[in-house]
Amino acid sequence: LKEENAVLRSKINKLQILSETQADKMRKLEKKLEENKIKEEKEAQDLEAMVQHVEQNLQLMTKRAAKAEQSAAKLRQENAQLQAELRNSRLEKEELRAGQAGLAAAKQNAEAALQQLLRVTASSRASIRQLVAGAESLQLVADLLKSIDRISEV
Repeated sequence: LKEENAVLRSKINKLQILSETQADKMRKLEKKLEENKIKEEKEAQDLEAMVQHVEQNLQLMTKRAAKAEQSAAKLRQENAQLQAELRNSRLEKEELRAGQAGLAAAKQNAEAALQQLLRVTASSRASIRQLVAGAESLQLVADLLKSIDRISEV
């Protein structure tokens, strides 16, 4: 009985050691799980902050694009007005040529006005092209930010 008792005590000690080892492993795994949860929560918060930042940038770019479109519309309207003035100036120039050859000074003034209108027209066209290109760039950036937002959600 003593021998059997000693064998059983030995088994009990081994089982206790095994139990303690497993309990230590369990505590370590629980600690690691808690650390992973904390890490995931922080990553989720960081991701949410990034998404909010992207959304703010997208709103800002949308506002800029809207302003650029408004500016382009104004420049188009101004260009149309300048085109009308140019046509009128050309008509005046032709009338002056046909009817009043003796008014060289008026002709020079009309020519100067015409050249100035042409320069302004060319300048407004270039500005419109730049604004349209800028609006397209802003649209591309907005699309990229939307894609980043979708990727971050996934």
